[in-house]
Amino acid sequence: MVDLSQYLPILIFLFIAVALSALFVFLPMGVARLTGAHKPDAEKLSEYECGFPAFEDPRSQFDVRFYLVAILFIIFDLEAAFLFPWAVSLDLTGWPGWITMMIFLGELAIGLAYAWKVGALEWE
Repeated sequence: MVDLSQYLPILIFLFIAVALSALFVFLPMGVARLTGAHKPDAEKLSEYECGFPAFEDPRSQFDVRFYLVAILFIIFDLEAAFLFPWAVSLDLTGWPGWITMMIFLGELAIGLAYAWKVGALEWE
């Protein structure tokens, strides 16, 4: 039989966490409404990131190649992130660590060759 009284501190902690989260989210919104900070006008709704209006509709179609290049960048960036700790701990891992990393690098090389072959790296 499970003693549910042991879970009471966890439930109290969760309740306090949810209450504080809601307080930190909704209290500033309520204060802004009450103090008049939420009065949109033309100046507040104007472009503020670059200083001039956008050239085209922001809902226009976006070229999927940007996403493909971003995904490939993340994959090879993670490869570099794995190589440094591997190189530092190579004396501890020995031959099994070296063989495992060579298999990993081989898989990445095959992936890069495939992406190159199908034209994922070509830009028109």
